[in-house]
Amino acid sequence: MASEIPKTMKALVTQADKTAKIEEIPVPEIDDTEVLVKVVALAQNPTDWKHIKGITNPGTICGCDWSGYVVKTGRKVSSPAVGDHVAGFVHGGTYKDRGAFAEYVKATGDLCWKVPEGMISHEEAATMGCSFWTAVQALFHPDRLGLVEPPNKVDKEEWVLVYGGSGSVGMFAIQLAHIAGYKVVATASPRNHELCKSLGADAVIDYKDPSAIEKIKEVSHNSIRAGLDAISEAETQKFCVQAFGAQGGKLVTILGAPQEVQRMRADVKVQSTLIYTSLGRSFIFAGNTPFPASEEDRGHMAQFLKKVPELVKSGQIKPNPTMFFDGGLEGINAGLQHMMEGKHSGQKIVYRLTN
Repeated sequence: MASEIPKTMKALVTQADKTAKIEEIPVPEIDDTEVLVKVVALAQNPTDWKHIKGITNPGTICGCDWSGYVVKTGRKVSSPAVGDHVAGFVHGGTYKDRGAFAEYVKATGDLCWKVPEGMISHEEAATMGCSFWTAVQALFHPDRLGLVEPPNKVDKEEWVLVYGGSGSVGMFAIQLAHIAGYKVVATASPRNHELCKSLGADAVIDYKDPSAIEKIKEVSHNSIRAGLDAISEAETQKFCVQAFGAQGGKLVTILGAPQEVQRMRADVKVQSTLIYTSLGRSFIFAGNTPFPASEEDRGHMAQFLKKVPELVKSGQIKPNPTMFFDGGLEGINAGLQHMMEGKHSGQKIVYRLTN
């Protein structure tokens, strides 16, 4: 199949004026540990438009989440193989030869997961990238919440708080904590309560309810020791810290926490997690913050991804509900605008490039 690979491809590329447009660029070359994938479907995340509008690295390929077929493998890659349906996550908006919103994407071989044949679509598989990986890292990495990791289960009743249960990260976090045997209390707007319960939440609280914190404490018997804030604005972080039980614990956020939040309770540690570290590459984030390569974070994700095919095949993990946007690469700017305007909830925006 390598002989069928073209020299150039279409990709959505970041521009200096904080926009993104389709350009014809070279198909990326892979190293000995990488695979080249012909992209079939894509999924969208808030980080995509934030990299375009805020971080703005001109000339870089946008997009993080993808699903497709392997068309070429590096010399040291034993799995996946050419022809396999795989899905994964890359750091979009950062590299000129590595991004999801393109006809071809390259990725490290052991950071792709093989999609069980006939179980889920390419669009559904693409939803299990940035958000799914973030939930995995936040809940199970030893240096984050360090919860018991599936297929093992916690051996006693223990409650976990998931703030933002109907968001993409939150939906995966509910499922993952549930299959690990934890009791889950999530926050969501009333229209998404049944969705959260269908994913495994034992209790769902309206975050706008003036007594929401008291209700969380009541249902959890004032025992929350582990929490994930999947929204991570200053006010949501304050909410979460107040909802912890009398013995304190640890809150993981997906954005940095201001000092005022970190100082609220000495018995509640607030720590952020950034999923790009799981890719095992050094990078500069938000223009000036250096992140060294973390082999520990990469290794943890690589070993967890080996479990994902069976979790999907058994039905224990379900993809996010999807909202389809027409137009393939040409439709992405409309989808990004839709997301920036806050018009979607409880769904993942997806695109299809080819059959």
